[in-house]
Amino acid sequence: MDLLFLLIAGAIGVVFGVAAMVALQRNDSRRTVDMPRPHQAVADVTSEILTIISTAHVLLDRTGDVVRASPLAFSYGIVRATNGDYPRLASPVLIDMVTDVGSNGGYRDQTLELSRSHEADGTGIISVKIGTIGADHVLLLADDLTRATRVEATRRDFVANVSHELKTPVGALALLAETMEDAADDPVAVRRFAQRMQSESTRLSSLVREIIELSRIQGSSALRDADEVSMADVAEQAIAVNQTVAEGAGIRLVNQALDDLLVYGNRSMLITALSNLIANAVTYSPESSTVTIRSRRHNGMIEVSVSDQGMGISPEDLERVFERFFRVDKARSRARGGSGLGLAIVKHIANDHGGSVNAQSVLDAGSTFTLQIPELSVPVAAGARMKENS
Repeated sequence: MDLLFLLIAGAIGVVFGVAAMVALQRNDSRRTVDMPRPHQAVADVTSEILTIISTAHVLLDRTGDVVRASPLAFSYGIVRATNGDYPRLASPVLIDMVTDVGSNGGYRDQTLELSRSHEADGTGIISVKIGTIGADHVLLLADDLTRATRVEATRRDFVANVSHELKTPVGALALLAETMEDAADDPVAVRRFAQRMQSESTRLSSLVREIIELSRIQGSSALRDADEVSMADVAEQAIAVNQTVAEGAGIRLVNQALDDLLVYGNRSMLITALSNLIANAVTYSPESSTVTIRSRRHNGMIEVSVSDQGMGISPEDLERVFERFFRVDKARSRARGGSGLGLAIVKHIANDHGGSVNAQSVLDAGSTFTLQIPELSVPVAAGARMKENS
């Protein structure tokens, strides 16, 4: 933005200078005409220059009064107008910066946290650059760094969490290997330690696989390879992925998905999303229980739900279930090789498809997770299939 500021300042400065020179020449040739003030003579030209700037900007006089402000400047909370008053700078820090530049010249830049305008909620992280324009004006340019700042914070948290999650199984494997070596003459102990090593290896493999999956879906657009997708087919494939694990845990998967529901999306990603929901239901379901997959049309969306008969989720935990690395029952999740990333991946895939995912739960009764994807607007034959996989 520094180069942009210099280019804009130079362009406006030249305009002001040319206008002043033209006004002086007119005054020399027509002694009866008052010399116009430069900013009056070039108001339209200056406005045109500032109009083409996509960056939020505020043009002020040397005393700090606002001459012009872009809509983004209001949206960012830089400028406000209340009770019909003229717009004014909203932050005392900005007022001090503009006053300093207006009095002493030079250039100032700073990153601030500003309250948004009345049309938006919360606060924003705003980077501002302030410098003089010609002899009479000060220009403020601003960039909204809120999203970039939050993304960077999320990235740091993610790296820290990954490091912690990787350290646990790797450390456990190293310790188990050492213990197994010491117990080489005890076949029973060796077998027990080998089983634990297999469990930790499964967990580590799951974590690495889901980290790779999360990186893949974050680095690509879901609609890049999008096509017409049958959610009945997605349900069949997702159930097939989880069938062996479910049978081993004594859990029955029941498919009640309708045949005629179509969406526009990435088939592979949608299978991953639904498969993760089913895997999550299996993880938290008791033996001899049922996990049911249903689908329906609702308000222009295709909803696919996965219901279990597990222990349920408390309201406090329900608000966090889609966070990365969050687990309701850490012991059970780790015992089944869970990484804590599965539901975060579901949420990301749903958002990429213009949809959403939500959860409802009753303690000691079970939970229902619902994936919502916009329906494909294509006439299809009516029909439904209710199929049970056991």
